[in-house]
Amino acid sequence: MQLQFNVKMNDKLFLRNPEGTEIGKLIIRQSIKMIADMGYELFTFKKLAIEINSTEATVYRYFENKHRLLIYLVDWYWAFIEFQVMYQINNLTTAEDKIKKVIDILVWEDNAATVFSELDVTSLYYIAIAEGSKTYLSKDVDVNNKDFLFKPYKDLCARVAGLFKEYNKNYKYAASLASTIIETSHQQYFFMHHLPRLCDFSKKKNPKEIEAYLEHIVFSALNVR
Repeated sequence: MQLQFNVKMNDKLFLRNPEGTEIGKLIIRQSIKMIADMGYELFTFKKLAIEINSTEATVYRYFENKHRLLIYLVDWYWAFIEFQVMYQINNLTTAEDKIKKVIDILVWEDNAATVFSELDVTSLYYIAIAEGSKTYLSKDVDVNNKDFLFKPYKDLCARVAGLFKEYNKNYKYAASLASTIIETSHQQYFFMHHLPRLCDFSKKKNPKEIEAYLEHIVFSALNVR
């Protein structure tokens, strides 16, 4: 059975809600494809307009700049992952099993397996890996934070931290460990494919090895009394 995933995005991310029109939806779908293919740096609204057979001015009617668009896409992805987490741990009884399932969701590319969406979640996964940190590593981070633009990421971290507390209620660094594991899951995947000397997984390129490494980090930390 597949579930339909929908999320209400922060209206401060856009000038006009792209979900409200067909051209807006096309802007989102095509930008995902282009950023995944060419990268954030080479992506421009001018190139996007050409691909959707529209004008650059039309794109700017929806988004102030490409950084706001990137935050929109990555926020959507984090909200999707949190939904996956809630759905897939629902029938699990132990905190250990729940944590292992979360790590599995974070590492694997097939996060869309049980949830249906019109967006290309696999491409969003690669965007989150390669471009996700650029959403907050900017001079505007404090202003954007006050506008709650990073709320989906924070919500996911809080949910994962809650599972760590469920496993060991006395663990003092649950939030830090949660954000570390989420970031590391993406960094190690990137290193595995592009900077192999920065990881131990480049030979087989098996994401399951990253998963085992993350489980080692988490349970080594949580099991310290």
